[in-house]
Amino acid sequence: MKGADLAFLSACQTSTGDEKLSEEAVHLAGGMLAAGYKDVVATMWSIKDSYGPKLAEAFYKNLLSYKVEDETGSKRLSSEGAAHALHYATQEMQKTLDNSESSLLMWVPFVHFGL
Repeated sequence: MKGADLAFLSACQTSTGDEKLSEEAVHLAGGMLAAGYKDVVATMWSIKDSYGPKLAEAFYKNLLSYKVEDETGSKRLSSEGAAHALHYATQEMQKTLDNSESSLLMWVPFVHFGL
């Protein structure tokens, strides 16, 4: 996909494959990278429906502050910015939760893949 910068996959297990389908080793996040997306945010396991939108909102809020100027002078997203935005979004979510193991399951599943 020419010009595709970012895919935010806020659904369960978008960066894991199925061990029963070993010949289909590419997970959804890998497929998005293969299709031309420069950055993909995905999840390693199931997430609670209530936490996905909260993390997405914090991610995009942080992402807007990381635009860089390209060779034409236009502002655009950067892989580094997407990684930082996810880092800060997960930090924000972590601050609202306690330190229990179940709280880890709310913010740890989110990962960034980028070129």
